[in-house]
Amino acid sequence: MLSITSQYLARYRRLAGDRSDTLLPVTGAQRRFVLVRALDPKGRPDLVPMFFAFPSGTIDPERLRAAARRLAARHTALRSRPTVVRGTPVLSVAADPDVGVTRPAAPGPGESPADTLRRALASWDAQGPSLRLFLVHDEERAEDLLAVVLDHAVCDGRSLARIVDELGSAYAEEAAGSFPGPGETQAELTAYREAVLGQLAAEEKAETPGAAAYWADRLRALHTHAPLPRPARVPEGAKPSGAAQARLPARDGGVSFPGLLDACRSAARELYGPDRAVPLGYPWGGRPTGAEPVVGCFLNTLVFPVDTGHAHGSGSESTADAWWDDLDRADVPFDAVVAAVRAAGSGWTGGLDGLLTVDDDTRRPPLVLDGVEGREVHVDGRPVRGPFAVSVTQGAEIRLRMAWDRAVLDDETAHRAFDALTHALRPSDHTVR
Repeated sequence: MLSITSQYLARYRRLAGDRSDTLLPVTGAQRRFVLVRALDPKGRPDLVPMFFAFPSGTIDPERLRAAARRLAARHTALRSRPTVVRGTPVLSVAADPDVGVTRPAAPGPGESPADTLRRALASWDAQGPSLRLFLVHDEERAEDLLAVVLDHAVCDGRSLARIVDELGSAYAEEAAGSFPGPGETQAELTAYREAVLGQLAAEEKAETPGAAAYWADRLRALHTHAPLPRPARVPEGAKPSGAAQARLPARDGGVSFPGLLDACRSAARELYGPDRAVPLGYPWGGRPTGAEPVVGCFLNTLVFPVDTGHAHGSGSESTADAWWDDLDRADVPFDAVVAAVRAAGSGWTGGLDGLLTVDDDTRRPPLVLDGVEGREVHVDGRPVRGPFAVSVTQGAEIRLRMAWDRAVLDDETAHRAFDALTHALRPSDHTVR
């Protein structure tokens, strides 16, 4: 029987025909985001927003728009739109990038600039461009808030540093003659297509009967354990998600990934109780060997079955061993993993109760526009895809953030879980990496 990746490639090739420059294949990671959007009742895509505060008057909107269009013109993924054609997920490549700088309607009574940005992102039209910029004035702080927002299906975390750096460089360029020529555009498109096909080849090779059996056994006990939504728990007008953050002292070498998984176990125990297998997703991977470092979405979503029956610390060694075994099968795409688990008789449908992302702040340059460095800020309260999401940024200190869906988890329980998470990360870190 053909693997999911093999079946996808066969469908894509029949569909694209001689349109392979305008309809591109998608990676397994992109298939997941396209599928999630298709299954969402409101058709919402997963978004990757970055927010920056600049002194008022720093940003020239027309100059910024021109810079964003030059950036998108140079990267095939950024001038493409994820879509489904005859049941087949693809990227539709636009010849001319359509990127604008939107100034949302002025804040209403009692609305903050952050509220205005939340409203703008909530109205995102999935049929529009994959890269969009929003600019809001904060009169109280004498600042302009800039949101650089991408559809997750065209961009993973490893692309963000390059996007920020190149947007600043494009802003500094002269407008005339700075768009890439046809040869440069075609070369980048070819490099992008080859990177995607290389990724699909790796995924096709990884989809072995042995790997399917491994994931079926590994995730057999999973269900989506989130409590049912509790009507009227969130007051009318409240933000759809809650958030908490903490800063912890940095440690030499940072926190190990198994240590973070164990800390998430402590949080999940507070949320769901003991003796549960909670599906925790996290991005992992990279561009295929030999591929150009193109902007795109290549990081697979791996699933770690968090066993809340273990107290923090008691599972550290077994967590590390299991995680390393998982990484040996990390190229198996998410949809193939779900299919294998379902075929083995599990009731799990691919839902994730938690998400964990880890970033290194030394890899993210600041956004600099005409010599002025923007201050990266957070706009909390936006909808979250799962019941809870944890993000960890390591550098001079450990910055820890957790967001939760208030329609699923109440604030009091979520704050207890966040306290358990931070407490678990305060002791000496595990030695396994």
